[in-house]
Amino acid sequence: MGLISWERRRRSAANGAAALLASVAAIALSAPSAQAQQASAPTDQSKGTDQQKAPPGGATLLDRILVLSRTGETAIQSLASASHVDQEQLDRRMATTPNEMLFGVPGVAAQADARRVSTSINIRGLQDFGRVAVIVDGARQNFQRSDHGTQSTFYIDPELVKSVDVIRGPVANTYGSGAIGGVVFFDTKDAVDFLKPDETWAGSVTGHYESNGKGWTTSATGAYRINENWDVLGNIVYRDYDNYKDGDGDTVNGTGFDVLSGLLKTTIRPTENSELKLGWVGSSDGWNETSGGLPVNDVDLKSNTFTARYNITDEDKSWLDLHINTSYNKTNLDLTSLAPQNRFDPVTGLPVVLPAGSLSTFDVGTTGIDIWNTSRFETNGIAHELTYGGDWVGDNVKTGGAAGGDSFYTPSGKRNVSGAYVQDKLTWDWLEVVAGLRYDSYSLKDDMHDISGDRLSPRVTVGVSPFESAGLAGLQFYGTYAEGYRSPSITETLISGNHPAGVSFPFLPNPNLRPETGKTTEFGVNYKQNDIFEPGDALRLKAAYFNNDVDDYIDGVTLSPFAPGSGCPFGPGIPICFQYQNFAKAKINGFELEGVYDAAWGYAGLSASITDGHTISYKGVEADLATIPSSQVTAQLGLRFLEDKLTVGGEVQYNGKPKGNAVATDYTLINAFASYQATDNLKVDFRADNLFDVKYANPLNGSTTVAVYEPGITLKLAATMRFGG
Repeated sequence: MGLISWERRRRSAANGAAALLASVAAIALSAPSAQAQQASAPTDQSKGTDQQKAPPGGATLLDRILVLSRTGETAIQSLASASHVDQEQLDRRMATTPNEMLFGVPGVAAQADARRVSTSINIRGLQDFGRVAVIVDGARQNFQRSDHGTQSTFYIDPELVKSVDVIRGPVANTYGSGAIGGVVFFDTKDAVDFLKPDETWAGSVTGHYESNGKGWTTSATGAYRINENWDVLGNIVYRDYDNYKDGDGDTVNGTGFDVLSGLLKTTIRPTENSELKLGWVGSSDGWNETSGGLPVNDVDLKSNTFTARYNITDEDKSWLDLHINTSYNKTNLDLTSLAPQNRFDPVTGLPVVLPAGSLSTFDVGTTGIDIWNTSRFETNGIAHELTYGGDWVGDNVKTGGAAGGDSFYTPSGKRNVSGAYVQDKLTWDWLEVVAGLRYDSYSLKDDMHDISGDRLSPRVTVGVSPFESAGLAGLQFYGTYAEGYRSPSITETLISGNHPAGVSFPFLPNPNLRPETGKTTEFGVNYKQNDIFEPGDALRLKAAYFNNDVDDYIDGVTLSPFAPGSGCPFGPGIPICFQYQNFAKAKINGFELEGVYDAAWGYAGLSASITDGHTISYKGVEADLATIPSSQVTAQLGLRFLEDKLTVGGEVQYNGKPKGNAVATDYTLINAFASYQATDNLKVDFRADNLFDVKYANPLNGSTTVAVYEPGITLKLAATMRFGG
């Protein structure tokens, strides 16, 4: 690109930023003065351990109780690598996709290709096929479609979410089978988060514009308090985005989309000590898939999640803290070809033409039940929190369509995974011990195969707080050894047929796949201190080193028909074969850091993660692991003005090239934001992402030859009007 053209585009972006900032200033100057108030929503006042309790004075995000926790812990109390993202952070990020909600969370990366609306989460270099359990209001998101990019995806609109909890590593094995990488829990909004204490009803309308892709988002929320023990909330969101431009100003085809999402939730409190939440989250998405820059498929996706969560907790009955969660998630994806496509017949391997209008269908239904109870008691001066429970998840996959269509390569079938566990958290003075044992079993079958397996997985954690002096009293060290168990997925086990386009070669099923076993050792430190430089300030810090050996790691391999014993049949037109096989292990290690300092004037945050890993074959051959994300350092600074009504700040994030990734490069992103609570009923948000228009690609999206470039400079402006009575 020529210098003059580059400068012209830079000035245009700067003029756009100035115009948006001027709009914010005009609204701010015209708004009447209001008493100071927090920008975040009112605190959830519901009963039960699922609530989001406001932290005390001199506290930070790491003091928020994790919705994911089964013993009511905050992130800073947890003897594990845990993070929490709250409503204030989500508002500040003005997220369009799930990827943006997780910005700066250490050890976590998100993969979304050009279509953006569907996302796969990577924790510590592990992703896809259930290695990371993605949960929305207690419902597992297990949709999977065979593709060149990510295999397992989900979608939740950020406008519906009030908080995100992350637990990294197999210490999360009380939250379901297979999560050897970790768990990400999205908790959607409740009426009690939206209604003020003296309100019976309330509503809000949000308008959100983005310069890159000329995207519009409109969102409407309504809540009603039927009585003090029964409330309901509804939310509807519509997004309409064109293709965005990368850092060089080039349009990235296939990145436009439109999506309609909704949420309906009611909370009933039958007694003073119990609570029932019934919820529905749904979305209807549409976009075009491209090949060679041209649209080839029209995609229609519909997702519906139904949940019921009941808990009963009685302070007079320390043995009772019971939770019962049930859920059903159904995802339907239809692909309609927009033009004739040259393909290979999946059975014969002979050339065929997939005519325009051909349909491929993917229907994945996931049913889940999760029950647990925590009993609290003491023995000989030792406090116990004994948690025990069980869970079951069933996947039912049905695919269909024309021969040569994409759905043929995602096999139909059923899989059931279940487990039971017991865990005791023992606390005595400066010593804390967590000991747990989980039993997992699975079964997988189609018309020709019936496969099953089971295993016991232990966890032991020891934490010590050895210091009593004022400066070191908040210092805690811990060490953990934990194991997790992931059964093979339907696709990994049963995929078959011939490659659909380009070069014809067979996919080979592998019913002999062994489950993966993650074995993690972790050493960490937690530190919390208040009133350091001024009254009411707070410092929180978490850091950890981990080493994860995944025995019998499963990955796709290419086989030669000329290699003896490869299982790849020798014949005309068979250059290679593809099959999912076990490796002896994948070895992954790394370091993570998360810290925040909070004071009356503002806050400062720093997070970092360095991950390295490789696979080892049974012959001892090492190879780079393609799912290793960028090493990352993120610094954040926010300043508060006008009695906390105005917050301005910025973010700097450095991303380092993963070893062995052919298309990745080092890059640094700089973002800026401002949030102004103009009146009790008007809030204005502004954000500028990728201020310096860096051209970069997510390394997880790269291959040996192709990179999907992310958006260049993007200016965002949103206004929210609220009313109630």
